[in-house]
Amino acid sequence: MQKKKIMFLLLLLPALLLSCSQTDPTDNPETVNPAAALYKMPEESAPHEGTWLQWPHQYQYGTTYRNRLDATWVAMTRELVQSEKVHIIAYDGTEKNRIVGLLNTAGVPLTNINFKIYPTDDFWVRDNGPIYVKDQNGQLFIQDWGFNGWGNKADYSQCNTIPSKISADTNIPKINLNSVMINEGGSVEIDGNGVLMACKSSILNNNRNPGMTQQQAEAIFTKNLGVTKFIWLNGKAGLDITDMHIDGFARFANSSTIITMNPDDLAYWQVPNGDIDKLYDATTKTGAAYQFVKVPLTRNDVITTYGKNVGRASYINYYIANNRVLVPNYNDPNDAVANNIIQQLYPGKQVVGIDCRNLFANGGMVHCVTQQQPQ
Repeated sequence: MQKKKIMFLLLLLPALLLSCSQTDPTDNPETVNPAAALYKMPEESAPHEGTWLQWPHQYQYGTTYRNRLDATWVAMTRELVQSEKVHIIAYDGTEKNRIVGLLNTAGVPLTNINFKIYPTDDFWVRDNGPIYVKDQNGQLFIQDWGFNGWGNKADYSQCNTIPSKISADTNIPKINLNSVMINEGGSVEIDGNGVLMACKSSILNNNRNPGMTQQQAEAIFTKNLGVTKFIWLNGKAGLDITDMHIDGFARFANSSTIITMNPDDLAYWQVPNGDIDKLYDATTKTGAAYQFVKVPLTRNDVITTYGKNVGRASYINYYIANNRVLVPNYNDPNDAVANNIIQQLYPGKQVVGIDCRNLFANGGMVHCVTQQQPQ
């Protein structure tokens, strides 16, 4: 009996040592073995096959809600069809016909548009839509992560089925991660060189992934997105429906540059002081300091087209297409300032301002309502 106990302890020893060596992953951001990566998510600036949009409809929140947003979707579509295919998800056939009418009236050609008829709860395709990755042979896959309405704050049952439906319709193999992790696309930023940036408040939150540790989350992200270093900010749960998505205030402009705001504007955005310091101290996978580009918030409070004051707004939530960069604009003096700063980051693309006044009133901007499909 004593011999069996000794043998058991010897077998258990490597696991105990490994556990002790990784008790605080924040001390060593390279906690996961790069060889564990099965898939890699191409960065947003990599060549696209197309862009996915979920068009606003009346069936969840009414016609006023829908009508206030149509112009933003028309404007995005007008620019994107000059860049790549546009995959538009319409709630039903009636909605598809209505959307076609809107585009025809606006003079937007339909030749580069592909319609899909899928019922949806809302239009936040960045968060509920497919995440496209490639394996080591370059084969494209759709990852279907779990989506639960940002922690059961909104209806989500129809939106959660979108990745699976797209996979079936487009014959792109699906990786089902619904039981592995709740993960919205707006929660994570990748630099294209093995680094992921995120707020714990929107991932390691009991309303998404109860009991999940940082180390467990990192292992999942390494395996499925191909990242091996992590910049974790604490974020702020309960501040908004997303529990502080990273893509509202900090993005990777490229593998060596983070685009964000100055400290005062980050404080206005209610980013915790400790997170501001962590953000500015972030380093690349090789330990080099990131370059920082800082874009101001709007100079004035944003007023929607229907007269609602929604406070100052961010320009960081932009979308990179093949030959366009769609930047949220707000009829504000700083629109031109932000567009110019972002244009300098993407000299080979055309920066276009998209009126997001009404969209911002619903909690998001351009990046939140677009999703790239890589080539």
